[in-house]
Amino acid sequence: QVKGEEEEENTLEVRETKVKGKSGKFFSVKLPSPLAPGAKVRVSVEMVFTHVLQPYPTHITQSEKQFVVFEGNHYFYSPYFTKTQTTRVKLASRNVESYTKLGNPSRTEDMIEYGPFKDIPPYSQDTLKVHYENNSPFLTITSMTRVIEVSHWGNIAVEETVDLKHTGAVLKGPFSRYDYQRQPDSGISSVKSFKTILPAAAQDVYYRDEIGNISTSHLLVLDDSVEMEIRPRFPLFGGWKTHYIIGYNLPSYEYLYNLGDQYALKMRFVDHVFDEQVTDSLTVKIVLPEGAKNIHVDSPYEINRASDELHYTYLDTFGRPVIVAHKSNLVEQHIQDIVVHYTFNKILMLQEPLLVVGAFYILFFTVIVYVRLDFSITKDPAAEARMKVACITEQVLTLVNKRLGLYRHFDEAVNKYKQSRDISTLNSGKKALETEHKALTNEIASLQSKLKTEGSDLCDKVSEIQKLDGQVKELVLKSSVEAERLVAGKLKKDTYIENEKMHSNKRQDLVTKIDNILDAL
Repeated sequence: QVKGEEEEENTLEVRETKVKGKSGKFFSVKLPSPLAPGAKVRVSVEMVFTHVLQPYPTHITQSEKQFVVFEGNHYFYSPYFTKTQTTRVKLASRNVESYTKLGNPSRTEDMIEYGPFKDIPPYSQDTLKVHYENNSPFLTITSMTRVIEVSHWGNIAVEETVDLKHTGAVLKGPFSRYDYQRQPDSGISSVKSFKTILPAAAQDVYYRDEIGNISTSHLLVLDDSVEMEIRPRFPLFGGWKTHYIIGYNLPSYEYLYNLGDQYALKMRFVDHVFDEQVTDSLTVKIVLPEGAKNIHVDSPYEINRASDELHYTYLDTFGRPVIVAHKSNLVEQHIQDIVVHYTFNKILMLQEPLLVVGAFYILFFTVIVYVRLDFSITKDPAAEARMKVACITEQVLTLVNKRLGLYRHFDEAVNKYKQSRDISTLNSGKKALETEHKALTNEIASLQSKLKTEGSDLCDKVSEIQKLDGQVKELVLKSSVEAERLVAGKLKKDTYIENEKMHSNKRQDLVTKIDNILDAL
């Protein structure tokens, strides 16, 4: 940028031009008023160069300091004859390895002064080279996407996706966290953290990456800004990269102006990320409200407009227009306002509330219709009969197993009788068997009648189980009678054992047959 002596606030108009037969970039500056012959004017020219400091050596260890080489021109490169000129080189440190000696330059600590040079011809060039220590954080934003979403309901959402790289001397060898924390000068050129300046009205700030929220950040609210300390998950050494997302909300009344249906959004094209920032590639997307038309962009410098896009979010019907702009090689001086003009019919603000009302109306109407309709399916008699038979069969299985369990309990009573010779024990066990057996048999017979009523073939199988159970009961009672004779001394022990073994085998065969029938039910 170029400023006149009396133009402290506004810069002069600068346009890029070409000079025949010369390479490089040339610019023409329009003075506030024509310069008369013999008259003088003083202007201040500020130029910012990126990626001109090259690390040398290109690779350093964690304990080494970083040195860089600067190459420039001893002379002010101008298409005009220069009567006198002085070149001063301000360095980042006093440690200088070497520098060019044109015109016997003077050096004072971190300053090298060349000249004054006299009567310099136009387009003069002579390489200036300085090799010195520079441990400044060589951070570069390799890629950045800035999304600004405008809502007429009072909010502007901003989200920045940033890819950072340390473009200084590449770290050589391993990284020691222990040495890094113990020694103050370990990794002196690395980046532990940096400060990002957000607008004063920023709220709901978040800082995260692909893993999730990054808690190693601090927010300080000042009168004219919000200062956020960004601390990556790991320190950045030369060649290392990191990726993060930062977002916040702004009140729209501070940035959005309107007159009737005419609106103007005034926001920064690029905002502060860190001091003396360099951005290799920037993409800005401005999402306007659905229905915005006649879009026009005023930019303080040249930008590359891409084709507009459409963005769909909640309750959108035909999409929100998105302005897409690109620019490369940006520096801190590019932090300037961009103005987006568009028209918007305020009636469209009722679109989303009406959509919500309509959605609820359709939902309630559907429920009303649904509860008044009969969607019942015609009854299937065959299916109901099968379900009823299955239920009866399940009950039969339970009762038969319970009845077989009675015989085991009676066997225990017979064994106690043989040991104690107390006839009352045997009689009470026999009485309990008869009572419960009769009740279970009657229940099974009742269920058998129901199966017959349903016309099921399982009725015959239940009848067969009843016959087999009668034979089992008969064998059980025979065993108890022989036990009485054994205790009374009317039956020899050898004969009893032989008979008991025979009865046990027959009983086991009958129970096996009953189990097979039960499995077939």
